[in-house]
Amino acid sequence: MGMRAFITAAFCFAALSTAFAESLPVYLGTYTSGESSSQGIYRSSLDLETGKLSRPVLAAEAKNPSFLEIHPNGKFLYAVSESGGTGSVSAYAIDTNAGALKFLNQQPSGGAGPCHVNVDHAGRNVLVANYGSGSASVIAIKSDGRLAEPTGFVQHAGSSIHPKRQKGPHAHSINLSPDNCFAFVADLGIDKIMIYTLNVAKGTIVANSPAFAEVKPGAGPRHFAFGANGRFAYVINELDCTVTAFAYESAPGVLTAIQTVTALPDGFDGSNACAEVRVHPSGKFLYGSNRGHDSIVVYRIDPDKGTLTFVEHERADIKTPRNFNIDPTGKFCLVANQDGNSVVVFRINSQTGELEPAAHKISVARPVCIRFLRQDRKQK
Repeated sequence: MGMRAFITAAFCFAALSTAFAESLPVYLGTYTSGESSSQGIYRSSLDLETGKLSRPVLAAEAKNPSFLEIHPNGKFLYAVSESGGTGSVSAYAIDTNAGALKFLNQQPSGGAGPCHVNVDHAGRNVLVANYGSGSASVIAIKSDGRLAEPTGFVQHAGSSIHPKRQKGPHAHSINLSPDNCFAFVADLGIDKIMIYTLNVAKGTIVANSPAFAEVKPGAGPRHFAFGANGRFAYVINELDCTVTAFAYESAPGVLTAIQTVTALPDGFDGSNACAEVRVHPSGKFLYGSNRGHDSIVVYRIDPDKGTLTFVEHERADIKTPRNFNIDPTGKFCLVANQDGNSVVVFRINSQTGELEPAAHKISVARPVCIRFLRQDRKQK
């Protein structure tokens, strides 16, 4: 059954890869504070034949719109405004012809330092992780894309062993199960992936039973991703620079750790912090980012066991890869170089998963997040 599901996912991916136009709109979240010259959210376009990115243009002025997410219908975009105090989430309407963003409204994120945003698969709610206060919120979406009053909230508690980074909870990402029934919040400060049942209609999240999955003390779980067939999930651990693979049971929403692998090469003794994790649309490969070693690590995924086998580290023209993303066709990987002030493009080898420099990049001040506007969802 596992292999059959994997083959089905691979077939769907192959069909999807032919369903796109020649170019794909790309939205870029950035940091605007400090010495950054960024003014907010930028847009570009990816040529799906060559991998070339168009010159970025400002789509909307905003303060520290670090992480973005696009509504499943392709008509709206949501962005957190990351700051030390009480944060906020903004809603924008997407002009699907020109690509510009029209500000709709803004709501409080429910905590300090919002750092990650998601939209449930039904498009009913925005979900936010607040790093500074270690909390998560749910905000209902109105029919016109605007944000209603927050409807759900959870506050984490606890600490772990890192003397500076784990004195309290720090929710770092929030993700949805494939069936839209559960929300998973990776909390760097307490070394747990908190598991919540999601009521889409009411916009609420409550503790699941079991309420969490744990990683090694001091690991610092950051970002989370499901495999293509939904039977496995992966978390990248920022502090100890590892990736943990989990088996996933969908009915009870249970994660069971099955493997932890290093994200760094043998012998590396410099400073490093992991950031993003992504599964290739085919389900065959997993990618993670290293800030310090300045690389993207590539693994092959065993389709039956969900375990990871190292493939390579790609370092060409990479500098502090805060975020990266793989286009929906699976052809290209775009890497946001936060300290390199650029987005670089790599072509993905469909057989091995290896990254090959595509010799294309654009200049963007302090890029933090990359999101694609899927052409198959526009104007639905």
